[in-house]
Order: sequence, then C-alpha cells, then structure tokens
Amino acid sequence: MQQLLRLADAIDRFQDRVGHVLYWLTLLMVVIGGYNAIVRYLDKYTGMSLSSNTYLELQWYLFAILFLIGAAYTLRHDAHVRVDILYTRLGTKGKAWINLLGTVLFLFPFCILMLWVSWPAVMNSWEVMEMSPDPGGLPRYPIKTVIPIAFFLVIVQGVSMTIRAVAVLCDASPAPALPGAMPHPAAGNISDAPDTQHTEEG
Repeated sequence: MQQLLRLADAIDRFQDRVGHVLYWLTLLMVVIGGYNAIVRYLDKYTGMSLSSNTYLELQWYLFAILFLIGAAYTLRHDAHVRVDILYTRLGTKGKAWINLLGTVLFLFPFCILMLWVSWPAVMNSWEVMEMSPDPGGLPRYPIKTVIPIAFFLVIVQGVSMTIRAVAVLCDASPAPALPGAMPHPAAGNISDAPDTQHTEEG
C-alpha cells in the first residue's frame, strides 16, 4: 500500500504542476480579454482595425483549456461543488466509502464514456485539419484534442483518489503529505491521526 500511496503522491504532484501552468494561462487569458475589450472601442474612434478574430478565439480557447484541464486539478484539491446532506456528517471511513464508490461507479465510467464519444470527432478534426469558419480564426483540431486529454487527466486523478480511499479503509499509514498541498479529505483525515502523522525533515 505504501507504494500505491507514493504513486498517488506522484499523481498529485503532477496535477499541481499542471495547475501552476494554468495560473499563467489564466493571466494570459485576462490580458487578451482586456486587449479585446479595449481595442473594440478604439476601433470606433480611430478607424483602425486593431481587433481580430484571432485574439477573440484565442481568448475562447484559453478559457476552454482552463475549464477542461483544470477539472483534474480542481478534483485533486476537492474543490468541485459537492452537493450532499450526509457526507459532512460521516466519519473518516464513511467518507472514504463515498469517495471510493463515487469514483469507481460514476467518475471512471463517465470519463471513459466521454473519451469514447469524443475520440472520433477529434480524429476527424485532425484528418481534415479543421479550421474556424470565421475570417482570421484559429485551427479547431488542437483545441478539440484538449477534450480527451482533460478526461484522461481526470481518470488519472481518480486513480489517486481511489488509492487514498482504499488506504483509509485498510487503515494504512499514508505517505508524507505534499508540501503546501490541500489534501483530499480521505488523505487529510488519515494524516490527522496522531499515530500516523508524518513530518518532513530537512
């Protein structure tokens, strides 16, 4: 189980690195969005054509990347909206059971379904080198490729969640917590136990 927990830690570290890249993409999206808003008004007064479909679609593409790729990072930090009336009242193992069953019965099948459904459309887009129908628009095949990548990342994060939930149910000692990371509830509840808490040295 310790090896599996180390695998879960590696997955979480990878998702955190992806999340840090998304931070910068968010800033880039805001800058481009601000540029689009400003030049739209400047065009009226200067008569110049500073705005472009390229920048507009780039802003949309960045938002799509943040939304899709950010799903796994958000799941890693348990920041998705959780609508429930029982989860917060359950103990550590009760929450672990919900996390485990929810991941295995709902998360994995849904992601696999989305991969199966989206893959033909992505391949077809690459075959025809699909472009935006708008003048000056961007290629569509790269952004469509983000869809299966996003669901694959969610599956990978689901593996980490499954490992941590099983570790709780097996009363396994967890691997050291990641520095500065927000642990998943299952992992956090284990590390809170006095007899299993780890500290980093050096």
